Amino acid sequence: QFLDERDALLEGVFPESALMPGAERLVRHLAACGVPIAVATGSHRHHFQLKTSRHTEFFALFQAVVTGDMVPRAKPDPAIFVLAAASLGLAAPPAPAATLVFEDAPNGVQAALAGGMRVVLVPYPGFPDEIAAGAGATQVLKSLEGFRPEEWGLPPFAEV
Repeated sequence: QFLDERDALLEGVFPESALMPGAERLVRHLAACGVPIAVATGSHRHHFQLKTSRHTEFFALFQAVVTGDMVPRAKPDPAIFVLAAASLGLAAPPAPAATLVFEDAPNGVQAALAGGMRVVLVPYPGFPDEIAAGAGATQVLKSLEGFRPEEWGLPPFAEV
């Protein structure tokens, strides 16, 4: 009964999901520069589709989308990130150490690190600072607006 009630609530609120501040600028920049990008979300496909229903053009910029129901084990297992990298359509998946993951939760940070990847933690609102600081991420940012691509060997944002 709880799950039925929860699912009914999610059906109502997920379609109203907004992009994280700075996400649109970053993703459009990376796509314009030809940087391969993928989504690796623990959400199942149906919930992902609900969350992204207002942003279909934006999510079309990603070469791959991997949802939680596509892998046998959830984060903190790195399988979802490994599959996302392999799904980019490249001749060979990028080396884990050359892969940069953006995460909003500790399990995702652990999964990326377990896969040998670098990870930027951008905690969801209300996330305790002390947990974010101890999550082990390569970098912790308050917002994607503070991300500087050139610090990671990526093309810098164009001057505005």
